[in-house]
Amino acid sequence: MHYHSAHIIDRAPSWCDDFLADARHNRRPVRLNKHISESGVCSRREADAWIAAGRVTVNGVPGALGTQVKPGDAVRVDGRPLPARGKGVYIALHKPRGITSTTERGVAGNVVNFVGHRERIFPIGRLDKDSEGLILLTNDGDIVNEVLREEHGHEKEYLVTVEPDVTDSFLAMMGKGVRIGGEKTRPAKVTRVAANRFRIVLTQGRNRQIRRMCSALGWRVKRLVRVRIMHIRLGDLPAGRWRDLSEAELKPLLAILAHGEKR
Repeated sequence: MHYHSAHIIDRAPSWCDDFLADARHNRRPVRLNKHISESGVCSRREADAWIAAGRVTVNGVPGALGTQVKPGDAVRVDGRPLPARGKGVYIALHKPRGITSTTERGVAGNVVNFVGHRERIFPIGRLDKDSEGLILLTNDGDIVNEVLREEHGHEKEYLVTVEPDVTDSFLAMMGKGVRIGGEKTRPAKVTRVAANRFRIVLTQGRNRQIRRMCSALGWRVKRLVRVRIMHIRLGDLPAGRWRDLSEAELKPLLAILAHGEKR
């Protein structure tokens, strides 16, 4: 496995470009506004305005808000073809403590500047500044939307060190769900790892959820490491390094996207 240091930019493996090109070519038809926004020229809302103003054509015919675009269709805005979509970037980073999961370049220690990738990438979800471990970054906004949909119940696994030591009742309460912010969290899979450490698998992603759950029960989190997102594991990726997702990791993500486009 080839790891990259932060600020060291490398090309994705050659298979990745071909694999992504094939996956996108084989996608089902998508709405016109989505197709335009995927090119990076504007948001879906702006695309809707362009379509309503008659500025967009599909195969020479004025597009409508509900127009479906198939692979190979010629979409033009003001008579000009859309720019080619850039190469897909899908990476796993071992975020160290102190790095903030934001795209705001003005924030010191933001994750985008930390990685230093040549493409415009953004994190899939968040991992708070005081936590560490696995975070995924991409330039594919559609993947982000599908992975983060809470109704999908995608698993995220964490190793948590607390004080005082964990008890059987603490583990049971964490597993059943804890009331925070006026709402009870979803049931979770919780197991003891050591006297002061436990493993928890969540299917939701509320802000600082684990820390708030522990605090509500009278425990303090000393260290929190995310070790898995869905089927993608942190493994032995060193802190502060990142890697491109493997073909085996990427295929299920693209399958999620394809499923979402059918809805």
